[in-house]
Amino acid sequence: MAEVQAQLQALSEEYQKLQQELQTAVDARQKIEAQRQENLGVQKEFERLKDGESIYKLAGPILLKQDKVEAESTVKGRLEFIGKELERSEGQIKEIQDKLEKKKSEIIQVQAGLQASAGAQGKAAVKA
Repeated sequence: MAEVQAQLQALSEEYQKLQQELQTAVDARQKIEAQRQENLGVQKEFERLKDGESIYKLAGPILLKQDKVEAESTVKGRLEFIGKELERSEGQIKEIQDKLEKKKSEIIQVQAGLQASAGAQGKAAVKA
């Protein structure tokens, strides 16, 4: 009986740890999504630029003039990288969710076994 309760406690702790991992992964995904939105906004600004207008890049405390093609290429590259990061992050979240479901099933099985053994002990005590 004590072994089963110890097992249940260990499973519960693992479940809580997985929940924390999931929250961390979701937070990271939200940050990546925010970066994606920011870069999409920059890309839209580039589309509105007229020929001859300048683009400046912030480098520390200094604004440096940047070629439009180079700036667009940089933003496009960032968006591609962010897209891959989003895919990776979503895969990680899915993996953790699957682990959580498995752990939840294990906990339910152990609880059911614990209740069944408690019920059997109660019936045995009544017969005695």
